[in-house]
Amino acid sequence: MLGSPPVELDGLLAREKAKGDAGEVIGSPQPGDGPLERVLAVGIGDGTPAALRKAGAGVARRSKSAASLAVDLRQAGLDAAGVRAFTEAALLASYGFTRKEKPEPRALQTITLVVSDAKRLQPAVDRAIAVARATAAARDLVNTPSLDKTPDWLADAATTLLKGLTVKVRDEKALAKEGFGGIVAVGQGSTRPPRLIEASYEPPGGSKGGKPHVVLVGKGITFDTGGLSLKPNEGMLAMKTDMGGGAAVLGTLRAVADMKLPIKVTALVAAAENMPSGSAQRPGDVIRQYGGTTVEVLNTDAEGRLVLADAIAYADRDLKADVIIDIATLTGAMPVALGKKTAGMFCSDDALAAQLSAAADASGERAWRLPLVEDYRVAMDSPIADLRNIGDPRKKLGGGSITAALFLREFAGGRSWAHLDIAGTGRSDADDDEVTKGGTGYGVRLLTAWLEALCASPKRKAA
Repeated sequence: MLGSPPVELDGLLAREKAKGDAGEVIGSPQPGDGPLERVLAVGIGDGTPAALRKAGAGVARRSKSAASLAVDLRQAGLDAAGVRAFTEAALLASYGFTRKEKPEPRALQTITLVVSDAKRLQPAVDRAIAVARATAAARDLVNTPSLDKTPDWLADAATTLLKGLTVKVRDEKALAKEGFGGIVAVGQGSTRPPRLIEASYEPPGGSKGGKPHVVLVGKGITFDTGGLSLKPNEGMLAMKTDMGGGAAVLGTLRAVADMKLPIKVTALVAAAENMPSGSAQRPGDVIRQYGGTTVEVLNTDAEGRLVLADAIAYADRDLKADVIIDIATLTGAMPVALGKKTAGMFCSDDALAAQLSAAADASGERAWRLPLVEDYRVAMDSPIADLRNIGDPRKKLGGGSITAALFLREFAGGRSWAHLDIAGTGRSDADDDEVTKGGTGYGVRLLTAWLEALCASPKRKAA
């Protein structure tokens, strides 16, 4: 249990057969008209960051109807990582989003942590707040209805979120002129044209200690009908969340800037609306991606890889990135393979994969490395173009998430590269610990933890 429960709770805990499991909450109302309405005992399990996230989320959800919450952590013996995990989860579990005409006012306004050494633990709390705010901002972007969320709206929202940083937005004319053929092709069926959002953070005094230039690339499909390869209605219901990868890289950049990490980071969001119309791209079209690679489009519903390919090629050719990480709600095969609580990770080298796996463990955003099966690459060979955008259906190799990753790798120029497929983790059907129903903001915590780790040691570099 968190701390030592008051004497009057002893009987209650015994009657409830409390075990102290992570996230278990036992409450006792307090008599009288004083400011203390209820005392809660919260289980912290084995005290690991994973258990403390459950505890933080559990106590925050249980306290939503209260105006304030004070948590006594003095006897729990938590280190900075534990306090950060607890704080992040409590804040994220308190998140809410609504467009109701008369929304219910949020009762819980203040969370106070009582600790033995505030000076030592304050930096951990500050970083937890920065990451939670950035994740909440990403969730807001994802949860916004697509009626409002045009590519241009997303660009404006990015500029507002990243106030103080350099943000450049390419409109449809600039994209066509500069050769971003994938983004243009996906967006040409909509009356609401595409955008490429480029935002950059330069640390005060510049990067130090040989830190790499990291480019984060996010899929920004503001609504996905599938284009002329039309999805059924059921398949469109969650498609306002198809820009979750773009929201994640924008949120990560906000967190990095707020924490003033000593590393150069650029975020790219390839934003488009994939719609069917007389001007939409057709199955069988051949498009020219940024940099010149030609792609035969067999399925217009495999559009995310087309916009990502442009941005990845730009990161390679123009930005000269030391490491490229793309993140996207990319394939329906991913939640089939790993469920909705674990993202798929594909990586071009073992060292970078190990770094990202460690960051996934530290942040609580699970990721599992999957193979880049070279034998599957032949499925994307085309007789009339350099690549197909999906594996040849006649070969029936399966592995849709793998072939999508192999497609993206073609545009990374041999640089250190990783791909996170968050089709399962980017959205949730229900509240679950620190995750809330709707857009989850997945990726902000993982990517920020990875960047923090790169900055923590002068000898540690991206692979």
